[in-house]
Amino acid sequence: MKNNFVAGETYIPASGKVFDREEINNAIEVAEDAWWTEGRFAREFEKDFAEFMGVKHVSLLNSGSSANLVAVAALTSSVFGDKRLKVGDEFITTPVAFPTTVNPGIQYGLKPVFVDVGAGDLNIDTAKIEKAITKKTRLIMLAHTLGFPFDLSEVMRLVKKYDLWLIEDCCDALGTKYRNKYVGQYGHVATFSFYPAHHITMGEGGAIITDNQLIHKAIRRFRDWGRDCWCGTGKDGSCEKRFEWKLGELPYGYDHKYIYSELGYNLKTTDFQAAIGVAQLKKLSGFIKKRRSNYKKLYSFFKKYEEYFLLMREDEKTEVSYFGFPIIVRDEAPFSRNEMSEYLEKNKVGTRNVFTGNLLRHPAYVGLRKNFRVAGGMENADIIMNKAFWVGVWPGIDGERMDYMKKMINKFIKLSVNVGMSK
Repeated sequence: MKNNFVAGETYIPASGKVFDREEINNAIEVAEDAWWTEGRFAREFEKDFAEFMGVKHVSLLNSGSSANLVAVAALTSSVFGDKRLKVGDEFITTPVAFPTTVNPGIQYGLKPVFVDVGAGDLNIDTAKIEKAITKKTRLIMLAHTLGFPFDLSEVMRLVKKYDLWLIEDCCDALGTKYRNKYVGQYGHVATFSFYPAHHITMGEGGAIITDNQLIHKAIRRFRDWGRDCWCGTGKDGSCEKRFEWKLGELPYGYDHKYIYSELGYNLKTTDFQAAIGVAQLKKLSGFIKKRRSNYKKLYSFFKKYEEYFLLMREDEKTEVSYFGFPIIVRDEAPFSRNEMSEYLEKNKVGTRNVFTGNLLRHPAYVGLRKNFRVAGGMENADIIMNKAFWVGVWPGIDGERMDYMKKMINKFIKLSVNVGMSK
């Protein structure tokens, strides 16, 4: 990334990508190989990512949203017998979410059960989950919002007690640890995103991880057209009996590469994406370190203004790989979230709301509420919808940019306080 920052002229986005010649050279190598679909770089990334995460199986997909879709789809497979997810089953989630954490369950006929988030937190209030569980509850699907892990100790207790599936959406949280284990190592399935805003990028891209061989097999089927064959792209005959199968009502010997056992999709990556990801993954530890450093600088800065802002809680069980720096504007502040966001944006400092705020209030979901179950009030989700936002901590924010961000925030607060005092 070229560093030609000019204060007040160069926009500082809330998120972005950092790369060098290695990513470009890898992509050129793919172009010259002329193997442009999933290939050797995809296999290399899956191997390296599995080693980083400490898991057995990784499947690359074209986005984190597709990863969430396939994660849910995989658990509907008949290979799981009575435990498979079925139409009408309930899943626990929260309205403070990215839409595609919730949408796959709805699209597969599951009924979302919404539980509010905690006060001063962006994650589900785990103290309220157990009361929301019924005999129809089969799944908990939650994101670690902006990198902050939800209370995995309590969630795992409930998963075991009620024999539930757990899908961890780790799209914001690559590298976050809970009790010295990476988030994603707890659930039956975990998903990741490699969109440019995320910890590493492929441009577009995502991944699913699992330690369960049956789940991995189902993931590959749904990702790869629904086919029964497990051959890698460009390979034939991995089963060593390609023309000796008898499945469904097909004739004996029908080519196994064209037998379909699930209603699947084609959601693979290209090797261009994977090649960029291979280079990015090598930089991940440095990216995480920089994100943590930037977060700490902003935390120290905002601590001076706690009368106006509610900062996020953390505890000794967590080691956060921060996605952004979220804050909630207090009622006592002489300004609103929107006023502050608009001022910062006008002065070239990027801001973002906390995704959907309260998903239940968005146009696509208002008309569907009769199909949902809302477990209690959503007061804190509404607070986040109205008062929360975040600014960037991504590795491209260097000292100059950080100083400018703090300068503009200082200036806005002083202007707002002075206006308030003059009234």
